[in-house]
Amino acid sequence: MKLDIRKTAVWVEETLTEMGKSIDPPTRKAVAVAVIANPFADKYVEDLTPLMDMGAALGAILGDRCVAALGIKPEAAESYGKAAMVGESGELEHAAAILHPKLGGPLRRAVEKGAALVPSSKKMGGPGQDLDVPLGHKDAAYVRSHFDGIEVRMNDAPRRNEILVAVAVTDSGRPLPRVGGLGHADAEGNDGLR
Repeated sequence: MKLDIRKTAVWVEETLTEMGKSIDPPTRKAVAVAVIANPFADKYVEDLTPLMDMGAALGAILGDRCVAALGIKPEAAESYGKAAMVGESGELEHAAAILHPKLGGPLRRAVEKGAALVPSSKKMGGPGQDLDVPLGHKDAAYVRSHFDGIEVRMNDAPRRNEILVAVAVTDSGRPLPRVGGLGHADAEGNDGLR
């Protein structure tokens, strides 16, 4: 089944100051979005493999776009996340099929390594609704400074028969982190946790 993309967008958020303190270097998050046709809108289908395959393609496309937007080498990526919003003629399981079985592998290749689970969220919604993309350290889930998120919204998506898919990548953690825990520099990334 063909991946039918209506539109894409990429944003970079850069934080230069926080609470009157300069952030040097600035923290940066990139999020890439694709709005795709939902081939299973308005019908129940038992086998969601075509959506899983679309997820694999989107993991590569959107992951590569995030890394390019940040202007970094893939290994310089520090955290990532994924999310999907299904229009009203779809079902939540369509978002799950896009995000879970196959999207992670190509995203991990785009950021080199990625030992930790990719944080995710899914929801149903309509045009102009916000979608939160959770973020976590790509190699070590216990790096608290990288527990974060970014919000995306498209004024005309998802339409009732579409799915909005988002991937986010950062080159750093939150600005001014100070809640303790394992630091990025100390993360080993062998087991996905530490």
